[in-house]
Amino acid sequence: MLETMKTSEQELRSKIEEMLQGTGYELITLAIRPGDDILVEVDKMEGTDVEFCAELNRKIVEYLESVGQPDYALEVGSVSIVDPFKTKMQYGKHLGHNVEVLAADGKKYKGQLVSVDEETFSVDCEEKVAVEGKKHD
Repeated sequence: MLETMKTSEQELRSKIEEMLQGTGYELITLAIRPGDDILVEVDKMEGTDVEFCAELNRKIVEYLESVGQPDYALEVGSVSIVDPFKTKMQYGKHLGHNVEVLAADGKKYKGQLVSVDEETFSVDCEEKVAVEGKKHD
C-alpha cells in the first residue's frame, strides 16, 4: 500500500472484480504506482468497449470517493496488443491468431497460436531454412 491510499490493493482488486461480475470482462492488470497512480486494464473475449471502460472508471471513482481517497490518477482501459498475455482467457481469445513468443532462453518465435490448455499452449511456427547459394535477409 502506498503512502496515501485509503484502501489496500487487495480491497480495490476485490471491489473491481465485484464490479466486473456478470459482464464477461476480466481484470487483467491492477497496478498502484508511486503517487497513487492507478492503472486498471480489462479484457473480454469479444473485445473491450470504450463505453464500458468509461462506466467502470465512474464506478471506481465512486468507490474511491466513498473510502475518502485523496488525490490519485486513474486510468481504465484495455490491454495493449503488445503486452504479454497474463490470463488463460487472453490465450483463448487469440487462438488461431498469429502471435510472437519470447522463450525463456531469449529466442523469439512467430506463428499461429493453435492450442491452449490449463498449463500449456502451442504455436505453429515456420522454420527458416538456409538454402545453399541463395542470399539471406
